[in-house]
Amino acid sequence: MGIIAFLRWNTQKRLTLLSYIYSAFFSFEIRFIKSKYLRKGWGLEGVESPETVEPWKYRYARNVAYVVDRICTKTAWESKCLVRALTAQKLLKAKGISSTMYLGCGYDEGKMVAHAWLRCGKMYVTGGDGSNYSIVDKFAVMWNDVTKD
Repeated sequence: MGIIAFLRWNTQKRLTLLSYIYSAFFSFEIRFIKSKYLRKGWGLEGVESPETVEPWKYRYARNVAYVVDRICTKTAWESKCLVRALTAQKLLKAKGISSTMYLGCGYDEGKMVAHAWLRCGKMYVTGGDGSNYSIVDKFAVMWNDVTKD
């Protein structure tokens, strides 16, 4: 998509630009900073966010999922699952939306693989539902957004 088409037809311009910037930032961080320092900014370790959020937050999370997936497939740098989850988490956090990022491991074709995915309410924003992976750690960004029934 050229710059003219982007400016004319993209209804999510701000979200798209932020996704691009955050994915570059997190990709750089993951490559050059030790993980023990990175983990401090990922949220509350070992905690899960609520499974109930308001409908508008699901709509926003769906937009974030779409934009992050679209941007991360086209970056010049490697934007795998952890970069995608962190990017989406940052975008949701900016709107005051709680989320939980999961880190897991599993086997794929006899090899052990690591995976990261993000959940907002009952919706999985990035990385699928993680059903083929054992959860190793989780990080929650919490806001007071539990809806009352």
